[in-house]
Amino acid sequence: MAFGLLSPETIKSIARVRVVTSDLYDADGYPVEGGVMDPRLGVIDPGLYCRTCGGGIGECNGHFGYMELAKPVIHVLYTKTIYTLLKMTCPKCNRITVISSKPAKEDEKTKAKPKKGDISKSITTPVKCPHCGEPQKKINFVKPYTFYEDKKELDPLMIRERFEKIPDEDLKKVGFRGGRPEWLILTLFLIPPVTMRPSITLEGGERSEDDLTHKLVDIVRINQSLKENIDIGAPDFILNDLWELVQYHVATYFDNELTGVPLARHRSGRPLKGLVQRLKAKEGRIRGNLLGKRVNFSSRTVISPDPMISINEVGVPEQVAQELTIPEYVNKNNMAYIKKLFRDNKVNYVIRPDERRIKVTEENKKDILENIDVGWQVERQLRDGDITIFNRQPSLHRISIMGHYVRVMPHKTFRLNPSVCPPYNADFDGDEMNLHALQTEEARVEATLLMDVKNNLISPKFGGPIIGLDLDQISGIYLLTADDVVMTREETAQLFADAGIDIEIPKKETFTGKEIFSLLLPKEINMEFIANCCKCDDKGAHECPKDGYVVIKNGQLVSGRIDSKAVGAFKGKLILRIQRTVDNETAKRLIDEYGRLGVAYLMRRGFSIGVSDLDLSPEVSREVKKKVENAEKETEELIKKFNEGTLNILPGMTKSESLEAQVMNTLASAVSSVSDLVAETIKDSDIIIMAESGAKGSMINTTQMTAVVGQETILGKRIMGGYLHRTLPHFRKNDLSPLSHGFVSRGFKDGLTPFEVFWNIMNGREGLMDKSLRTRKSGYMQRRLVNALQDLKVFRDGSVRNTHGSIVQFFAGEDGIDPTKSDWGELNWKEYVA
Repeated sequence: MAFGLLSPETIKSIARVRVVTSDLYDADGYPVEGGVMDPRLGVIDPGLYCRTCGGGIGECNGHFGYMELAKPVIHVLYTKTIYTLLKMTCPKCNRITVISSKPAKEDEKTKAKPKKGDISKSITTPVKCPHCGEPQKKINFVKPYTFYEDKKELDPLMIRERFEKIPDEDLKKVGFRGGRPEWLILTLFLIPPVTMRPSITLEGGERSEDDLTHKLVDIVRINQSLKENIDIGAPDFILNDLWELVQYHVATYFDNELTGVPLARHRSGRPLKGLVQRLKAKEGRIRGNLLGKRVNFSSRTVISPDPMISINEVGVPEQVAQELTIPEYVNKNNMAYIKKLFRDNKVNYVIRPDERRIKVTEENKKDILENIDVGWQVERQLRDGDITIFNRQPSLHRISIMGHYVRVMPHKTFRLNPSVCPPYNADFDGDEMNLHALQTEEARVEATLLMDVKNNLISPKFGGPIIGLDLDQISGIYLLTADDVVMTREETAQLFADAGIDIEIPKKETFTGKEIFSLLLPKEINMEFIANCCKCDDKGAHECPKDGYVVIKNGQLVSGRIDSKAVGAFKGKLILRIQRTVDNETAKRLIDEYGRLGVAYLMRRGFSIGVSDLDLSPEVSREVKKKVENAEKETEELIKKFNEGTLNILPGMTKSESLEAQVMNTLASAVSSVSDLVAETIKDSDIIIMAESGAKGSMINTTQMTAVVGQETILGKRIMGGYLHRTLPHFRKNDLSPLSHGFVSRGFKDGLTPFEVFWNIMNGREGLMDKSLRTRKSGYMQRRLVNALQDLKVFRDGSVRNTHGSIVQFFAGEDGIDPTKSDWGELNWKEYVA
């Protein structure tokens, strides 16, 4: 397949109508023959048939027409090509003046190599024509479509005459392919089919025409006016004005956003959409209607959490389930089942063998039941267990869309297990998601085998579990597996019942928390690792005071507390091991069950935090204040040394940079020591449980709430911007003290001074701006990357190749490792062989 220019002969051969009038409809509202809505151009109204092919609406794709232009006009989308050819063509002999036999060189100014097919980069215009010796004149191009030769304007007729005389051999040598250059100057204008620009009928019966039809009417009207004025011998200035007007309308028909051209507008003032505007940008044909589009059998609404449903289920509102349908084909074996669907009012439509679609109502249900037979198709409502695909935008990776099984539920939101939020990057602050009901058996099988959540637990990015326990689920499991947890058999049974877990409990009177956790573990699991709560080194981990050394033997938790490092998203070593050793189904089941078990234990134990949890004793508060004051004094000493010129200059830094680095280090050390003090003081609070288990937060968060916020930064440095030689007018000029440059010496609980609030807001604003800009930039980068890489394919030999078969990588990813089948990017199969 090759793209090229349409010759006037080709235009005439594909056209079925010669358009000669700007009228659209006659007095009866019927399309006028010879107009741009001629019935031979196709039909858009029900009941009418095409006068060319006889097809009705939906059968006739439409037919082209053409119009003879009274005077030729320039094709505005090819002005650069016309300009290049004019510079290369001798005005006397019409030969190409210089043909470079050498390959195109780099542009001297930009050092950029010319693009393929860019003939302007490889040719230098000579002073004289090598064929006839005629001196060459300077050609200038003034946007959007005007050309000058030594200040004399070249009209389209003159340009066309020149191009007609260029020999084919010369054109081949400069790489001009796909037709003749004179076809760039339009003499015949192609009228697109009516089906490409349908009109709509408004409520009052009045027709509203498409933007392209409006432009075509303008072109035909002005062209007819120009033709009539030529025929009566009108003065040149009138003809030139009309010619310019035809050129304007043709140009804005193609592109209504040309530089230096006023926008063509509706009477309402709205700019008309040209062909280019139809195709390009987010709402254009490519991105708006082909790559992404609105579809049937889909629903969109807000999501809300439900930790009691499985990670591969989706709670669907009854209203949605009654509207979305799945096709069922009637055969001899399922006739009773189909009739039961009718009795239960679960069928919305039926499709007869003649493809007629009938809505099922109370009035016609009896007739349908009497006539339904093999070959009919019924569209039943969604029900529990149907496979659907669920998606959250922006869809940035493949696990932004996965397969979920329907669970029909009351109320009006989609319900989602919180554990499955990370791959979607979803939260419950108003996010909306899309549900698609699959219409073919093939699609449903594909979704089950490839898109089911249980088959996508491992991230294609880093090779660890992207789905796992989170927040209260982790806190609950962490507290349950503590050494001092002991429960009776009855309490254990009640705990599993509260969690909705059906399990046979061994016959013994008491269970430790570790034993309760182990009841769900597969017997094949054997592993050892250091938990998140453990800060000991590897050697001392066995004697960790926080029981942070996890040992699992034959599916029994021997020691250690289970936290985010075992069962959390992004970190869960235990989840990865279960998925690798047993199977996806078991890993999915355990994420469900441990999540519910953790929450059930918290509900039983109680879990809360309050402002009083952040209280410090007077002694500790004095110690915190002393540490902060000492840090501020050390900083003042550093500033004094800086002013005296005795400050220790750090390698590779200026005097000022050295001061800033040392001040930041001093203040950070003070905050770190305060953090250790706070951890010792409020160690029995549930707020510490959350930080230790990796459920949420950290000791730094707690320290900032309790004791001291610390240094606020902009771009990783102390706050320096503001007024001349000072950050705020309240400080002395050249003041380098911590207070004047963003240090917050109080905790949020005690309250911040106006200056400290200002620094905190500055830092917060930087985070908001950074997130906003980064999201936009990364979204655009993603789009460009997807477009660049969409044609690459991994072949059976492990190589990555493009559509031409050219090798891009000899080994996929340079290492041949599929991250989803690796342990955090490394192949580690030896551990599983036993």
